[in-house]
This record gives sequence, C-alpha cells and structure tokens, in this order.
Amino acid sequence: MTRYCIIGGGPAGLASLKAMLDAGHDVDCFEKSDTIGGHWNHDYDALHLITSRQVTGFADLPMPEHWPLFPHRDQMLEYFHLYADTFDLKRHITFNTAVVSVEPIPGDGPVGSHGWVVETSDGNRREYDGVLVANGHLWDQRIPEVPGTFTGNQVHSGSYRNTGDIEGTRVLVVGSGNSGCDLAVDAAQDHLDTHIVIRRGHFFQPKTFFGKPRSELAWMQEFTFEEQDLIARMMMRVSVGTASDYPGMPEPDHHTLADGPPVVNDLLLYWVQHGRIKVRPGIERFDGKTVHFSDGTSDDFDTILWATGFHASLPFLDESLLVRQDGVPLRVGGAVVPLDIEKLYLIGMIGARGPQPPIYPIQADLAVRMIAMHEAAGGYTPIAGPLTQLQPHEWRIDILRPLWLDQVEQTKAALQFLGTQQAAHV
Repeated sequence: MTRYCIIGGGPAGLASLKAMLDAGHDVDCFEKSDTIGGHWNHDYDALHLITSRQVTGFADLPMPEHWPLFPHRDQMLEYFHLYADTFDLKRHITFNTAVVSVEPIPGDGPVGSHGWVVETSDGNRREYDGVLVANGHLWDQRIPEVPGTFTGNQVHSGSYRNTGDIEGTRVLVVGSGNSGCDLAVDAAQDHLDTHIVIRRGHFFQPKTFFGKPRSELAWMQEFTFEEQDLIARMMMRVSVGTASDYPGMPEPDHHTLADGPPVVNDLLLYWVQHGRIKVRPGIERFDGKTVHFSDGTSDDFDTILWATGFHASLPFLDESLLVRQDGVPLRVGGAVVPLDIEKLYLIGMIGARGPQPPIYPIQADLAVRMIAMHEAAGGYTPIAGPLTQLQPHEWRIDILRPLWLDQVEQTKAALQFLGTQQAAHV
C-alpha cells in the first residue's frame, strides 16, 4: 500500500489528515510540538476572530452555537481539539517529531514523480508516495532592516503574549495590519503611552454592520462582489467616517477594499480619537532608544512591537526546488502545487481573504484528486508539469477569495481534462 506524509498538526494539517483518511489512504502525520493547533497555541492573549463563528468553522463540524460571535484564541484551540477528537485524528499524528528534510526519490522523469524521502528529528528516513506540506506560514518572524540600532526592548507579534512582555511605558507598534492594530489596542487599554506606525492608509472595517457580521447580512449576497465592495465602503463612510476624522491617519492610496490589505478593527480608531494611540509615519532610523520618523519628528520609546509579518518558509525543502516571487513559492493548481514538482502539495500557503479554516479542506480535496489520478495511472501521471503550463503562476498568500475560488474551479476543470487524456491512453 502506498503511504503519504502530512507535515504539521495545525488546522491545515488536520483538514489534510481528515481528507486523506476519508479517501482511504495510509497516512503518517508529523507535528513538531506536543499538541495540535499550530500558531493558535502561541498567539497573543487578546486575539479574537475577525470573522464570525458561523462562517469560520469547518463545514463538517460547525462551531457551538452558544459561543460568542467572534470567539477568542482559547476557544479556537478548543474547537480544533473538538474537531480532531470527533474524527479520531490524533492517533494518526506523531507528536514531538519535526520533519528535518523532504527529498525527491531519484529517478527518471520530473522531480517527485518517484515519491519522496522524509527524514524526521528522531533519525528515521521514510519513503512516501506523496507529501502534503501544512507547516503554516505564520511562524518565521520577519523584521525589516532599519538603519541604526534600537537599544530598547523588541518583541515580534509572533512572540507577544500580553502587556507583560512590554518594558517601560512608551510603546511603538510597527505595522498596522490586524495584528498590529490588536497589539496597539492591547497596550492602550493597559494605559501605556502607545504609538503605531501607519505608512499606508487603510479602510478600517468594523466587524459588524447593524449589529451583525457582514458575512451574515443575507441581502448583501444578492449583489456582485464589486457591488458588495461599494456598499460596504458606503456603510463604513457612515459608521466610521474618513481618515481625516482620526489625527495623523493617512488617507488610503487605493479606492476599493479589494485593492488593499483587509484591516478589521474599529477599537484602534476609538483609542486614536481618545488620544490613547498616536499615529506615526514610517521610520527613518534608530539611535539608541530614539526613533526618527520620515516626517522629521523623533521620540524615545522603551519597547518596539514588530507586527511586520512572517516569511513563507519551508526549511526542510532544498530551495533549489522552488521558484519564489516576493519571497513566496510560486504555485499552480489552486495554489496547491509548486511549479513542476510532482506529488508535493502545499496546504495553507494561500490565505484567501475571509475565514481561514474552511479553505483548507478545499485545498486538501485538490490534493486528494491529484493523488487519485496518480494512483489510477499505476503510481504516476504528469500533473504538476501540465498545470505549470496551463495556469498562471500564483505568488500571493493574501488573495481575494473570489479570485482564488475561480482558480480552484479552473484547476478542477484542468484535472478533468488531464484525467480524460489519461483514460484515453490506458
């Protein structure tokens, strides 16, 4: 019997494991920590969903109805454990075992067509017919290079837990995405002198309209995506106002919600208007604890909180196998398949906007379809190569959901076409 490997026991890994088991495959899953849940085990204490529980759970196990509209981090962990226990997934996971390397088995034909050798931290090397990589993209912390040296305390959002990690009373948050806004609000609510760097203006979206999450406004679904964007901006104009209503806030340099990164946070705006958070422009340089900004001003800070994102890292793969753009591996097949690499699937390397857990089974299903085609052909049929030629190469992690779902449908059609060709040659 052929065997398959899954790397990671986070939400994407759990979705992949269930999809593979449902399809009847023999699977080994490796998780480097002692528990499931991935980054949800380490996120900051103040974290709550920005999408509602109604749309954020897996389709085959809705979140409990008695939970709040926007569950917090601990509830999300409870949910993933419930999911794993409901479908008996944990017994298929080897914990405290990291994947050290994933190497293609040598042979004629495209890379990966003969399968993969997976080496784990316990020293074992195992051969697999295919590998589903679900190691996450929110763990390898990225901090930009800034001239000079900051001598105060520095904490990345990936390591931040609560205001106990902050030294002193003057805090500068660098980065104004959802995590940066959360960290600034956390500091401000603890009565710290809080500043946030916002280089690019955003449309700050409230979590609800008329007391309901936007995704649960049924009447909105009657409109096209573009019309929904316009309606949402009109409602935001009424409820939130414009950048000029918030001291120091730059105007968005884009015209639609689709054109910029999604920022769902109105508490930041609340504290800006209350004078507890001050908006600052980009950083020019450091000089000890002094930060010089691009508008010519400077200030001293005790702590910098970096909310500057993460690298999309696959440390167990030889980088020569990958083609990257903007630091992200190029992919096809609904952003699941690395270019020209067979039997290797990246689950969770795409973060289509909106709730994240529901997109992982969609990606896993594409991988299962491709695996079925390989097995029907006796072990291998070209898939990654043709998809690399047939489809545009995807470089984004943050992508509009309708665009990505179109890619998924295109991939399904391409797989059906390739399957028809395969059957004709049998």
